[in-house]
Amino acid sequence: MNDVQHTIAVAAAPQTVYDLLADATAWPVHFRPTVHVERLEEDGADERIRIWAVAGDEIKSWTSHRRRDPGSLRIDFRQEVSQPPIAAMSGAWVLRGLDDGVTEVVLEHSYRAVGDDPQHLAWIAEVTDRNSRAELANLKELAEQAADRSELVLTFEDTVVVDGRISDVYDFLYRAQQWPDRLPHVARMDLTEDEPGVQIMEMDTITADGAMHTTKSVRVCFADERIVYKQIVVPPLMTAHTGEWRVTAVRGGTAVTSQHTVAIRPEAVPGILGEGATVAEAREFARTALSGNSRITLEHAKAYAEGTTAGSQV
Repeated sequence: MNDVQHTIAVAAAPQTVYDLLADATAWPVHFRPTVHVERLEEDGADERIRIWAVAGDEIKSWTSHRRRDPGSLRIDFRQEVSQPPIAAMSGAWVLRGLDDGVTEVVLEHSYRAVGDDPQHLAWIAEVTDRNSRAELANLKELAEQAADRSELVLTFEDTVVVDGRISDVYDFLYRAQQWPDRLPHVARMDLTEDEPGVQIMEMDTITADGAMHTTKSVRVCFADERIVYKQIVVPPLMTAHTGEWRVTAVRGGTAVTSQHTVAIRPEAVPGILGEGATVAEAREFARTALSGNSRITLEHAKAYAEGTTAGSQV
């Protein structure tokens, strides 16, 4: 095994830092490399989670076992199913309170490459170093701004009920490569799906005032159930944007929901919304823009599914 440590000092209480690490399902909003986390099992201090994350130019997924120990401010992890070129990976988050309210955070990794191949080892070392530094920097920023974080993060959703089948609604959302022909606000879509159910999409969107902006997202698709995503290239107003398209059976057809979670970048607010603009105004601006586009997509998904059900393709 190859052992490596990364350390950072955080101007926050150890419990504040620990709480950010303990809830893995919130990592996509907190940590830039993390796309999505599914909690598979939980039994007291132990949990099994599946993680999708950006690793270099690729999207990797693995299943990990974690043991959380709030008493000793430590979280141990071990990948149960690693993706090549990683043969095995384990480690720990270890926190120690220092003087003046500072917390030392140590992120430990032990790893082995498939076949102990030197090129594979070099790739793992480079990605582990890059992601560890990014995660620790994110953690420091989050913990030191914890008091203001509740104002910066918002979650909202929109729902429509479709007189149609779940499979047809899901099909419209899944086949995003066809959105430029189906949605008026999508001007361009480049979509790749090298691994079934994991999509990388770059999209040009036309805003209400006629401007155009480009976003890049990773989507993880759960057939006929939901599509979760994270923007890995976000508009300047945000530090993070995650979301979910969810389809469920209800009386009268299918409920389809668009959910967004957004983290506002406060220092960008004056330059985008004008001097004197507040975070509250930025929250409303982001909600109005994202909800507007989502509702357009929901209404077109509704028309598509109801048209399909009636026997005519929309």
